[in-house]
Amino acid sequence: MTPAFSLTANVVDVFARSIQPAIVSVENGRITSIAPIGEAEADPALPYVMPGFVDAHVHVESSLLVPTEFARLAVTHGTVATVSDPHEIGNVLGVAGVEFMLENASHSPFKFCFGAPSCVPATPFETAGAEITAQDIAKLFENPKIGYLAEMMNWPGVLHRDADVMAKIAIAQAAGRPVDGHAPGLRADDAAHYASAGISTDHECFTAPEALDKLAVGMKVLIREGSAARNFDALIELLPEHYSHLMFCSDDKHPDTLVLGHINQLVQRAVALGHDLFHVLRVACVNPVKHYHLPVGLLGEGDPADFIVVKDLRDFEVQQTYLDGVLVAENGKSLLPAAPIAVVNNFHAQPVTAADFRLPAPSSAQPTARVIECFDGQLITARVDLPAAVESRFVVSNVADDMLKLAVINRYQPSMAPAVAFIRGFGLKHGALASSVGHDSHNITAVGCDDESLARAVNLVIEAKGGLAAVGTDGREILVPLPVAGLMSDQPGTDVAAAYAAVDALAKQLGSPLGAPFMTLSFMALLVIPSLKLSDKGLFDGQQFTFLDAVE
Repeated sequence: MTPAFSLTANVVDVFARSIQPAIVSVENGRITSIAPIGEAEADPALPYVMPGFVDAHVHVESSLLVPTEFARLAVTHGTVATVSDPHEIGNVLGVAGVEFMLENASHSPFKFCFGAPSCVPATPFETAGAEITAQDIAKLFENPKIGYLAEMMNWPGVLHRDADVMAKIAIAQAAGRPVDGHAPGLRADDAAHYASAGISTDHECFTAPEALDKLAVGMKVLIREGSAARNFDALIELLPEHYSHLMFCSDDKHPDTLVLGHINQLVQRAVALGHDLFHVLRVACVNPVKHYHLPVGLLGEGDPADFIVVKDLRDFEVQQTYLDGVLVAENGKSLLPAAPIAVVNNFHAQPVTAADFRLPAPSSAQPTARVIECFDGQLITARVDLPAAVESRFVVSNVADDMLKLAVINRYQPSMAPAVAFIRGFGLKHGALASSVGHDSHNITAVGCDDESLARAVNLVIEAKGGLAAVGTDGREILVPLPVAGLMSDQPGTDVAAAYAAVDALAKQLGSPLGAPFMTLSFMALLVIPSLKLSDKGLFDGQQFTFLDAVE
């Protein structure tokens, strides 16, 4: 039993579109009454109480934190729940990885809604650590804590009504669970055909016209603003007309940015742009709860006492966060206790040498490299064909022209040689970066200016059985160990955020102009996002679904 209490504040009623001073009374974790006092106008001397924020689509693993530590940071920003797709750890450990997330989350009052991963492995064109079948999904849905079928990334399979894809969707529908989508760039008839299979949401819209096509066929559109992919500016103009079918999400949020803010930042930005407060709060608080049937209170009598107290409705500075009537954060400090963190993993890569990254030059007089071009703040890439630099019969990085080596090393099968290609956009002037966070299969991904630096960075990750590493040719090197599935730390969230900030700073000192170099690196093996990516099996054209030679 939680103690009874009451608080006096301006109550923001999103449904009635009103703000009125009232006494909110809580007993046994629920709101027993909301009693208006005084005038009907807001009292500027009082704080404001409102529903808590919900992240409508996030991979908790991308914060490098286990669920309990993610929650400890998120509540300080007024987040009370997340819709969380555990397919990152699912690709490493299968159903056991999903069960790990559920078990760890059970030690926190934070309201996690986990999905059943729909695409493990994401594609047959890379090596994952596990498989989650339709039968596994049916078994997962026996657990009421599994709230939805997580993003159906195999959009070609949906369009062509692949039997296995449709079986997974049918299982979710029979279980009464919504089905999340993932369909970057799908427009018009393709978007309609995708939605007609039972897909209810999409968080991959890069432009307003694309989002409008999906809204027109009944899909909910999630406005994403994460550490790498940022679509807020492109989509926020849709809010006035379509607020009832929009949600906010982060998708992937690194710990250094999670320390600074979460969905509260999107609310602040939207209101600062002049958008209607109640429309914004529908998007940030209400729509995810309704769509996913979350057990989250929305500040009504009889509701679970999940709410936040903010100083004003301009900056949305969170003074207090309550979950089931328990104060879990106050004035930027988390009051949630730390929980035990188990270490589970699936990591078998063996040390590499510089010679493993050599790429023999073809016999042509002037070989051409098919180069991945990455962009800051985007998951999509482009292809550019550039003259290859050759030294001693090997194709090498051309640092002056920002044409660096990109490598993916299979972490599950130790005898596999690295796949090597070239990339531009990372801007490193010397050294290398390596990471065991490589969506979706989480093999080791590395980028570097020379083979020796690549080998050193990759070996740091291998020695730790997972982590993020940055090395310079001047002897500087930093490693952030990620012993939990090679994806998450077993340390407190604030410590991980500081360690990540340090390795991120070194990456930028090595020359990278990217806002989040490691987040961008993690998506260079994400084959389901076009157009050119690298898997452990080779250079992959995500539009033609074929492998290409890196150099010809």
